[in-house]
Amino acid sequence: MELTTLSPVFVFLSLLGIPLLYLLWRKTAKSPSGAPAAPPPPPGPTPYPLIGNIPDLLRGGELHRALAGLAASYGPVMLLRLGMATTVVLSSPDAAHEALHKKDGAISSRWVPDNANVLGHQEISMAWLPSSSPLWKHIRTLASTLLFTSRRLGASRGIRERKARELVEHLGARSGRRPVRVGLAVFGSVLNFISNVFFSEDVVEVGSEKEQEFQELIADSVAETAKPNISDFFPFLAALDLSRRRRSAARNLKRFYSFFDDVIDRRLNSGDKPGDLLDSLLDLHAKSQLERPLIRALMTDLFIAGSHTTTTTVEWAMAELLRNPSKMAKLRAELNEAFGKGGAVEEDKLASLPYLQAVIKETMRLHAPAPLLLPHQVSEPGVTLGGFSIPNGARVLINAWAIGRDPAAWSPEPEAFSPERFLDREADYWGRTLEFIPFGSGRRACPGIPLAVTVVPLVLAAMVHSLEWRLPEGMAPGDVDVTDRFGAVLELATPLWAVPVRD
Repeated sequence: MELTTLSPVFVFLSLLGIPLLYLLWRKTAKSPSGAPAAPPPPPGPTPYPLIGNIPDLLRGGELHRALAGLAASYGPVMLLRLGMATTVVLSSPDAAHEALHKKDGAISSRWVPDNANVLGHQEISMAWLPSSSPLWKHIRTLASTLLFTSRRLGASRGIRERKARELVEHLGARSGRRPVRVGLAVFGSVLNFISNVFFSEDVVEVGSEKEQEFQELIADSVAETAKPNISDFFPFLAALDLSRRRRSAARNLKRFYSFFDDVIDRRLNSGDKPGDLLDSLLDLHAKSQLERPLIRALMTDLFIAGSHTTTTTVEWAMAELLRNPSKMAKLRAELNEAFGKGGAVEEDKLASLPYLQAVIKETMRLHAPAPLLLPHQVSEPGVTLGGFSIPNGARVLINAWAIGRDPAAWSPEPEAFSPERFLDREADYWGRTLEFIPFGSGRRACPGIPLAVTVVPLVLAAMVHSLEWRLPEGMAPGDVDVTDRFGAVLELATPLWAVPVRD
């Protein structure tokens, strides 16, 4: 009778003791060799059953901001469960440095979203191949030695300057008239910059209907990369493509493949050899050193990434300058001094204009072209970041947007547009200073940096030097909307409209 009465109490105390004993064991446990217990996993919000931390992201607004908000509570190395996917988010310069440099061998693989698994593109794409792949190393070497060299860029300087003049002439023809959509006008010129470097042809006529069609195709292709996809949260459902992302991505990719097949066929049939990138690639193809699908995939990757990020960066810079008239005036004064009022912008002088370079860097700091870069993946067991254990196979997101606004690195006023902060600060585009990584860093940094840092200053300088810019009637500088919209490339939520006026 007494035993029966005490049994529930005994059972309760026993059950209570089990977790206490477990916690004590975890704290004091040692491996047989005497080594300390494994590091703990990173902190993070408690996941919901099945769906994990997806609701935490939905409550936080745009994804890059939601992740930054959670990191403010849980730290710069944070663990999230997104459906069945383990995701680690890095949000500080120190965390990025450890991942991209100290541990880059274990974290430089790519996590490939489901919608990239179409038409076999992920198996031949420089963007998605693992860095351990001999094919990735081969393609990366081709990009670095055939395209983004000082000799190649120097040879195409005249083309870029001519395209910049054509852009100014197109905008000047609209002088004082209705506002123009700045990003769309810039896009056509940038697209022709890149197409002429790659294969010596204009792709669109600036201001044409075809320009808008191309812009929409490229924007949609970039947007698809970052859209939520049930298959990425629950990989066992991938075969069903419930979000229809793979179908949409395949449709866009087919259009690019068809476009570049036509370009390649025209060149082969014409027998012309203008000495551009396509010539170099076809020479390798003729020697059986490069297959045609690889040429098509490489040009697709570079074409999409180069045109979209360059265009959005120029549009962001113009939005910030129109919002801050004193900064616009300061930049125009520097350009007038360098080139004379009404003189043509010369590309070789742009690198020596400190305020122009500061405006571009400050634009990229505040509005990182790729806010979360491309996702990495842990490829080895036993990896630690910030003292925390990172599971093998985990996805790793690096919040470049949050790093660019880190108060510890960018005070005072890290949210303010202030190019002056770069006038006496060492920071380049190559990711050597980890508080400024608009193009990433380490072995997976963007290979197109040399082209980007040539084209962006040229386009922006030509537009600001040759034209005065006014806001649409009734708008004040403070009305310029710099709200952003998350995507693989960070865009203005509301496209920028402004009125170009010839001096």
